[in-house]
Amino acid sequence: MASALHDRAASVVATHRTELLELSHQLHRDPELSFEEHRSAAAVAALLEQAGFSVVRQAYGLDTAFTATAGHGAFHVGVFAEYDALPGVGHACGHNVIAAAAVGAALALADVADDADLTVVVLGTPAEERGGGKILMAERGALDSLHAAVMVHPWPTERLEATCLAVDQFDVTFTGLEAHAAAAPWEGTNAADAMVVAQVALGLLRQQLQPGDLVHGIVTDGGAAANVIPGSVTGSFMVRAPRADRLADVRRRVEACFAAGALATGCTVEIVDLAPAYSHMVSDPDLLAAYRRSAEALGRHFDLDDAGAPKPMISTDMANVSLAVPSIHPMLKVEAHGAVNHQPDFAAACASDSADLAVTDGAVAMAWTVLEVVGDPGVRARLLERGPQRTN
Repeated sequence: MASALHDRAASVVATHRTELLELSHQLHRDPELSFEEHRSAAAVAALLEQAGFSVVRQAYGLDTAFTATAGHGAFHVGVFAEYDALPGVGHACGHNVIAAAAVGAALALADVADDADLTVVVLGTPAEERGGGKILMAERGALDSLHAAVMVHPWPTERLEATCLAVDQFDVTFTGLEAHAAAAPWEGTNAADAMVVAQVALGLLRQQLQPGDLVHGIVTDGGAAANVIPGSVTGSFMVRAPRADRLADVRRRVEACFAAGALATGCTVEIVDLAPAYSHMVSDPDLLAAYRRSAEALGRHFDLDDAGAPKPMISTDMANVSLAVPSIHPMLKVEAHGAVNHQPDFAAACASDSADLAVTDGAVAMAWTVLEVVGDPGVRARLLERGPQRTN
């Protein structure tokens, strides 16, 4: 695998190590939520612009999206950066690491773009956690020129793939009528009871869902005072399924549970989608094999994959990208001492020495992956011929 281009790419990442780690730590110190990542997007885009990339801010009609382009080659590779955080626990999914690794890979590939006949496009994608920024960008043409797409994602273990479940995200609001809970409760229509009925129905439904079908949610507004019959109650819910074509059926059964709550209590119910549906993911086998060789050359190991351990179950809007463009989304180990994604301790781990190594290893591994596939005449020809593919 080793070549002069590989060595140059790794050298570029090493040269920019201090800037990449400062970017990761800056994002980690200042977490911003979906579609509100103004400072984060600006910091990532600025570093690329300083390196000579042509940057378009507020790309595809999204305030916190951007594109950054370098090179003029025939093969267009998209390197995806995420930078949104989670409410309450900050960067407990490590998107600061994702963004910094993406910048590192892009800088490395830009340096060799002329020799490898590459055009490098960094896509700064908001709202992976809640909002589906990549899907919105794709609908507006962001993937149209790409022949391949790469990103890495922090995880407590090294894994080549996760099982990406298709997911719908939505808010549910029951509306009834307030009344004094002691003096005249019969004058009220209890929206909290409607939510309870719906949650009980969901609990009973779970025993008959197929493996991989999941429903979970929280009540975000359950009323204002114990002595007032709640006239409005809202919850936020997610429905998941192994494939996009199963998701619609599970969603239909879940919506019936909310309808039951409304019917039983006399409330009305409104369901508002928070994002386009996330799909299942299909990894490109040649890209994935190249990534494995690249990561192993850096000293990383995939023992769990080799042992046939169950894949992690996640959902990501990168999955939708994979149905349109040959893509990978491997899981990059960050030592978290038993913590898992979306826990406070994992957020802390994403600013550790192990996370810093993940930034530089992830950057080099992605750059080497791209160089390997564009250097293989057969794979390059396949990806160039196929180009971006749309799956509706």
